[in-house]
Amino acid sequence: MPTVTRPSHVYFFATCVVDLMAPQAGLDALALIRAAGIEVVFPPDQGCCGQPAYTSGYTEEARRVAAAQLDLFPEPWPIVVPSGSCAGMLVHHWPKLFAGDAALAAKAAAIGARVVEWSAFARDTLGLADFVASARQQRPVKVALHTSCSARREMGTHAPSEALLRALPGVEVVEPARVAECCGFGGTFSARHPAISGAMVSDKLDAVKATGAEVLVSADCGCLLNLHHAAEKRRADGEALPRCVHLASFLRERVLGAADAARVVTD
Repeated sequence: MPTVTRPSHVYFFATCVVDLMAPQAGLDALALIRAAGIEVVFPPDQGCCGQPAYTSGYTEEARRVAAAQLDLFPEPWPIVVPSGSCAGMLVHHWPKLFAGDAALAAKAAAIGARVVEWSAFARDTLGLADFVASARQQRPVKVALHTSCSARREMGTHAPSEALLRALPGVEVVEPARVAECCGFGGTFSARHPAISGAMVSDKLDAVKATGAEVLVSADCGCLLNLHHAAEKRRADGEALPRCVHLASFLRERVLGAADAARVVTD
């Protein structure tokens, strides 16, 4: 995969899940971008991408959320998003929200054209070779990768995430059974159908545990929070399960040797 020319600046769209529930994951993603000499601009008025409302059928509410952010990224810089599902919302669904308004649709399309999911940005712009060259010698570790359903299907984020992990010295990537299966989060699905969601996340954790993985990595904090809290509940009963952490935090930990990188997604 050829390396993309590095920009001098990027915008960072943190997502509400990272902002409110997993801020260290966002800070770790920022730190790796800055370590490559790229200036990160964080528009302070950014908020939710509107995906929860949109997928629940509240199209007008999602449109208002998106419309409030169309003018936050005026410079022609890449917009890096540390969540494949939120990146997919900006790329594929924001333009649909404004299909009846040519001016707003053009703004949404221009934003979508500059959106880059974080793992793809890390692989293609920060560069696999640089990650390998910078990696610190650490003990070997088995890692499983989980990619959210929409991130896998809309943005193909499993490919760059896996490439980054496989490039790291001492990291053995193990694949759980039914690797593409949903973890049961599904945004509002987990709240509307908790019994089904609980069964799905339990099945996912069983599959990950069977691989012998010590760490479960994902580039989507929604899935990670679901998996982490389900694992915590089982740990309380004495079961050993892998820790769940964002890909950026795991890379910062392994590549930069950062002691303050998130150890689990909720750090």
